[in-house]
Amino acid sequence: MRALIRSAVVISLLTISMPMQAETLFNGRPSLILQGRAARLVVDLGGGSLVDFRLSGHSVNPLQWDPGESAVLKPLGHFLCLDRWGAPSEAEERNGMFFHGEATRVEWTVHEGPARKGDAVEAKMSALLPMAGLEVLRTVRLSDSSASCIVSESVTNRNKLGRIYNMVQHPTIGPPFLDEGTLVDSNARKGFMQTSPLPNPEEPAVYWPQALKQGQPLSLRRLADDSDPNVVSFVFDVDLGWITASSPSQGLLIGYLWSTAEYPWLNIWRHSENGKPQARGLEFGTSGLHHPFPVLVEKGRIFGRPLYVHLDAGQTTVRSYLAFLFKIPEDYQGVAGLTYRSGRLVIRELGESSDRDLSMTTGAFPP
Repeated sequence: MRALIRSAVVISLLTISMPMQAETLFNGRPSLILQGRAARLVVDLGGGSLVDFRLSGHSVNPLQWDPGESAVLKPLGHFLCLDRWGAPSEAEERNGMFFHGEATRVEWTVHEGPARKGDAVEAKMSALLPMAGLEVLRTVRLSDSSASCIVSESVTNRNKLGRIYNMVQHPTIGPPFLDEGTLVDSNARKGFMQTSPLPNPEEPAVYWPQALKQGQPLSLRRLADDSDPNVVSFVFDVDLGWITASSPSQGLLIGYLWSTAEYPWLNIWRHSENGKPQARGLEFGTSGLHHPFPVLVEKGRIFGRPLYVHLDAGQTTVRSYLAFLFKIPEDYQGVAGLTYRSGRLVIRELGESSDRDLSMTTGAFPP
């Protein structure tokens, strides 16, 4: 009997410590699936996108977005723009450089996991960008007890010379999570429309959540049948930036938190088709001007923030962000504020008392 008990204990311990399946198919594509008790996260290896982030037992994935490309390697859901945000120069395009860079146009390699480490499921993966000469190593930690994950990405310059580059996170929300009632909130401040002409697109300036259309103010919190202005960019006056998207019809909120020293810009992309909202980009990164590098170098800064960063030969830099999910009631009004202290995240609802606060313990951030 004791031998049987010892065997059962050994088998149980082995089951707990064994790593999860490293790679599987998700929607017919090679993927990495991290499964916690509170949430699931799926990473597409044909471009490295975070394609599915949902509460356990919930049917809605806020990151359900596909540009409709037939390419095997392509951006999906939340993708990484690296080594640029926006278009290459004409000469770079002739040489094969992609819009938003190469990170979504190469295969990603899994190095570790997913495996349980403490109160998280962790995995490590990487990609090499041959034209850019950059290598990115990503560590993903999905909390087991809360619907949150911390993603850290180190970028190394493998070139023999230093170079400028940009790195922008491109979370994209789509239907059914996105509809006319979906509310986008942030602590961003001063901004400008990308449609404003050079050399001074920051004139006129706007303040979150306001934008201008033909000189008239409009709110960026909602999107219906008109996606003009298409892209509006903002900066922050605080150390931690955040953005949330709340879908009362689906009872779900998704949000992101990051250091504005690492990602000083927030870029809001809006897209409607056939009179319905189809996509919203909640993009945070190192640049807020959607142009090739020659234009960025000539402009230099907007609102005192740089439009690109430099990475020396062999140098490595690390940036991180926190993503989270909450259930919300069908009469949810949106987010008035977010606080993060000692691993505790608290969200205050617009116009409501503290008894409607949303809160969770996420673990240490930055990691």
